[in-house]
Amino acid sequence: MGYVLLGSRVVAMVKASGGQWNVPESEVRRAAAGLSAVEMDCQDLVRIGPFRGAPQQQRNDGTLLRWRQRSTRELQESGDRERAARGEDGRPCHLAGIDWRRILVEQTREGTVRTWWLPRAVVRLLDAAEHAETQWLHAARTRQASAVVTERPSHHRQSRAADSRQTASPDCPTAPLRPYNGELEGQLYSALSRKPGISRKVAEWTCAVCRTAPATVLDHCHEHGYARAPVCHSCNTQERPDHLYSNDIRVAGHYRHLFHTHTADWLRHWHRCPGCRARTTLPLPHLAAWTAYIACRSLRPTHRASRGREPCGVLRVSWTGSQNTPRSCLLTVTVDFCPSGEHRVLAQVPYREAAGQFRTWLAETAPAVASAAGPDRLDDLPAQPRPVIADTSGEGLALF
Repeated sequence: MGYVLLGSRVVAMVKASGGQWNVPESEVRRAAAGLSAVEMDCQDLVRIGPFRGAPQQQRNDGTLLRWRQRSTRELQESGDRERAARGEDGRPCHLAGIDWRRILVEQTREGTVRTWWLPRAVVRLLDAAEHAETQWLHAARTRQASAVVTERPSHHRQSRAADSRQTASPDCPTAPLRPYNGELEGQLYSALSRKPGISRKVAEWTCAVCRTAPATVLDHCHEHGYARAPVCHSCNTQERPDHLYSNDIRVAGHYRHLFHTHTADWLRHWHRCPGCRARTTLPLPHLAAWTAYIACRSLRPTHRASRGREPCGVLRVSWTGSQNTPRSCLLTVTVDFCPSGEHRVLAQVPYREAAGQFRTWLAETAPAVASAAGPDRLDDLPAQPRPVIADTSGEGLALF
């Protein structure tokens, strides 16, 4: 198609006099500068696979399109990661100029299941690169199709060729993305997901949370069934609870961003669901994570470290019942891998108490979000809320 992808920038190739294709050095340097400016937190990781129940991956034509499926397939096919990382298996290890195998993190859960993770900044960059390439290919194929459909007089063909050269600019192949302004608010996800062309419409927005990357999925609340907003893959995985079992989650490290540095943005996003906003609460898995991470913070044991004392172990929270039966719903907060006692129980918090503590914290932490919530906005809520869909281990990251 006459282009090279470097980071999230498409660089058009130029045909030299000898018939060889070259890339303008100035464009390469500009793309490289953008790629070098990306700040990466090696502790902030996003899971890229494997996912249970994933469909059989199809081979593509060598482009970056579907980079998640391509990287997952290559990881599953390579028997030895070290050998593959050195390039001895003959496969290119680069995606958009990024040697993703060198920064790949492998984790093993309970000694059996292996998972693959990449830094969040890299995931966002690859998502942006995939979007840019998709737009470029779409524009190129549209130009090719329009050139073949009809034949016009010579002066029309010359003007068409001039227009085609102008539209081939890598900076503006198609219309720019637009910010999300609540166009889908109050609509049920079950109805939206069945509308034709909804995926294409979602891809026209920027992510409603980070407001930088292109949106790829429509996030929705599983407890009430309402669509929240279009988000990118990175924000979608960041928001997704780390489920161990159907009613048991591990409070992963990314919650420090959700409940500290980007609190107002995430609370506003969760309250895009009319059900959560009217009841001034969170979906049960998120409320459980908040209870363990914020409400029970003073109960968590600590141990000595080089810089004072650090929280010990990994937080885990399980619950019985559901938000539909608040009288019998109980949250149990424990600490795994703690030297003073593995699976140590920190607290057992009734659902209503946890929800009350969250309302108080919300009013103090994000008053603007709290003022938009309240029990006087129950008119349009369904009479029977949907039950929690707890199994999020499937390949579709649009679950949350």
